Amino acid sequence: MKSVRAICVFCASSKAVDGGYHKAATDLGRGIGRLGVELVYGGAGIGLMGAVARGVHEEGGRVIGVIPEFFLKKEKEIEYAEADELVVTRDMRERKAIMDKRSDAFIALPGGIGTLEEVMEIMSMKQLGLTNKPLVFINTDGFYNGVISNLQEMVDLKFAKQSTLDLFAVCPEPQSALDHILAYRLPKPESKWI
Repeated sequence: MKSVRAICVFCASSKAVDGGYHKAATDLGRGIGRLGVELVYGGAGIGLMGAVARGVHEEGGRVIGVIPEFFLKKEKEIEYAEADELVVTRDMRERKAIMDKRSDAFIALPGGIGTLEEVMEIMSMKQLGLTNKPLVFINTDGFYNGVISNLQEMVDLKFAKQSTLDLFAVCPEPQSALDHILAYRLPKPESKWI
């Protein structure tokens, strides 16, 4: 893969999740920071979002938060004030477009509905040939086992091609996810319809 300048991380903003998830997020942030790669993410200073951003900063990296303006009005101090750049968008759709445009790769840490929606959009774009950037799930404590199982069932029942499972990688922890991205090679294109 060409040089990776920025990695987009999708993850939870929940403050209620177990500490093991926070550790993985912090480790990922530190790994991104050590690589000298920018973090592009959802802009929050709480939950796993905050942990990954602080991890990047611990290693002297650069953090770009992308946050919709309604979060700033609705929630008090949800944004990561220490971000090197905080991009405020009109809505969630503009947020995702900017995150995609400014990133060379995508990593999904555990998260909720928003995280899953963001990841599925990237998978759909990859399937349609609209992007060829790598996508990696970090499967902390088997968090994404159910999602991967559901995607396998779609293939088994012929709702999706076997190549659907090649649209992403699954790694157990942050370092292997970063290694995958750095070693990523573009797959051969395939027709979605045949």
